[in-house]
Amino acid sequence: MSEPIRVVVTGAAGQIAYSLLYMIAKGDVFGPNQKLILHLLDIPPMMGVLEGVVMELADCALPLLAGVVPTADPAVGFKDVSAAFLVGAMPRKQGMERKDLLSANVKIFKVQGEALNNVAKKDVKVLVVGNPANTNALICSHYAPSIPKENFTAMTRLDQNRAQAQLAARLSVGIDRVRNVIIWGNHSSTQYPDAKNATVDGKSVVEAIANNDYLNAEFVETVQKRGAAVINARKMSSAMSAAKAASDHMRDWFAGTKDGEFVSMGVVSDGSYGTPKDIVFSFPVQIKDGKWTIKQGLAVDDFARGKLDATAAELLEEKEEAMAVCAAE
Repeated sequence: MSEPIRVVVTGAAGQIAYSLLYMIAKGDVFGPNQKLILHLLDIPPMMGVLEGVVMELADCALPLLAGVVPTADPAVGFKDVSAAFLVGAMPRKQGMERKDLLSANVKIFKVQGEALNNVAKKDVKVLVVGNPANTNALICSHYAPSIPKENFTAMTRLDQNRAQAQLAARLSVGIDRVRNVIIWGNHSSTQYPDAKNATVDGKSVVEAIANNDYLNAEFVETVQKRGAAVINARKMSSAMSAAKAASDHMRDWFAGTKDGEFVSMGVVSDGSYGTPKDIVFSFPVQIKDGKWTIKQGLAVDDFARGKLDATAAELLEEKEEAMAVCAAE
């Protein structure tokens, strides 16, 4: 057993965290031999609920869990952490404009960015789950200048998992036989789920499905609108699947991707595939030794180009709004 690492989950009394904490504490993310100390951060009114979560974690009797630190203080929550799951964010409420949501979240992610900057490990890996995830990641990085920009990522793995599941169902195969589905752009309804480079049993998914109308329309729309469909059915947003995706994202970031495989992560753009620089954009990435690199040289046809440009335009607009709020702070 190695020395315990410290891992923080924000919004720790919430729905997503309720599934995520168990996955982390039982070894799904950092491996079966990595002991850890969980830092559970939430707002003061949630401390009573958090107490119940702490009891449940104790009652799970998990051998890898070396300690639990429940807190409402970011300076305690982010102290010496090696990994951060930023789940807590202001949810969009009825009648709220996107700029209202961005404004509320700038305040949250400014505080968290500053705390990460001041007390977290400098090689901390930060995953932003709370929406708007891409722009929240950008804001958080902005307020943590001593931590490399590439250490801030946004979650599009849920969209990738959704896309993979749709293709596997369409092909009537097990989920693990479908690989290399890509989510481009924003974790929003402008994202582009791309099956053009995906494989099933090593062969082209496009050839296996042989229906471009489906791949360019129904498939894309189903993945883009899946979150809304879950809310419509469950009357609450995706929680278990979001927790699983956060677990997958961080596990691959720590453990690496398999040869020949890539996964989708929202990362700071370097201009690859004609995207604007310095926005957090979802790309296909390969990971080795804890470092991600954008997979280069994949084909982007005219249809895909239009989709990439549209989602990039939305991200630029979000960035402009967020930075205006930052400047006014």
